[in-house]
Amino acid sequence: MRKRLPPLNALRTFEAAARNGSFKHAAEELCVSHSAVSHQIKQLERHLGVELFIRKARSVELSKKGQAYFPVLRGAFDRIAEGTDRIFTPNLPGILTVQSYSTFAIRWLIPRLPGFSEKHPDISIRLHTSQWDVDFEHEDIDACILIGDGTRTGLSYEFLFTSSIFPVCSSALLKDGKPFDSPAELAKQTLLQVYPSEKDWWTWLRKNGVEGVDPDTGLQFDSYDMALNTAMQGLGVALGMEPFVTRDLEAGLLVEPLPGRRVPTSGDWHLVCRRETANTVKLAKFREWLLQEIAKDETMQTNRNPDKPESVARPALSAV
Repeated sequence: MRKRLPPLNALRTFEAAARNGSFKHAAEELCVSHSAVSHQIKQLERHLGVELFIRKARSVELSKKGQAYFPVLRGAFDRIAEGTDRIFTPNLPGILTVQSYSTFAIRWLIPRLPGFSEKHPDISIRLHTSQWDVDFEHEDIDACILIGDGTRTGLSYEFLFTSSIFPVCSSALLKDGKPFDSPAELAKQTLLQVYPSEKDWWTWLRKNGVEGVDPDTGLQFDSYDMALNTAMQGLGVALGMEPFVTRDLEAGLLVEPLPGRRVPTSGDWHLVCRRETANTVKLAKFREWLLQEIAKDETMQTNRNPDKPESVARPALSAV
């Protein structure tokens, strides 16, 4: 027996309005009038017998029922679009849009991407770098690689690895090549701060019992990569993060002025996507490849830190 479905046009209108968070923007996307969008939403609400949006004077927002219904429909429309592309453009590669922080992309992911393309020539990676975590409801991103606690609802989290933070600098800042006598010596140095991730320096200082040192008084950068490159030039002490400084340490471009004082980051690294798209073919292939590459990298800590709290709040803005 054929299942009864709500009107397809009304479902399409609801998905566009929910994704855009606006009837007006949905109307612009669908090339219809604002009143047509409103009519289709009301028709769908009557059909389902529930209120999908809460109407306010100048805006609308999803009701609890609407919040539950939206990811189901978005996933369904995504699968329809993916299937359509495979049928009508079978010789073109599928595109997987992946977002990551710039340091992870530059120092780890990009050098390995040719291996993925060789293994999966049918999938083209479109890499997007940003310091902001993805807003999956409103951005056209398939998956992102981020550091955090993995607690946002409606998303699928695949644990990748954990990491540590610690001070690094050029050997030119060490007297006679010897490490600093104590963390207090940092007060005499120019500290290189990554301002979107400013809590990282404070976390390291607090866990090492250091007082009287303010990392916000030094030079400010918007990414770890820029801070580390500046540290290589002998212009200050940066905070390094495993595994992104391992090769620089091995090559002698950076040194640890305070060895033995590494501190776990407050969140683990995850591959994140919308729950309803987690098992699409292209995403499953990328996930499998990514986990294999991480397993091959001896610098990666693939065991969760047992001392790390399971839910640690971390700001949406990061600059790894």
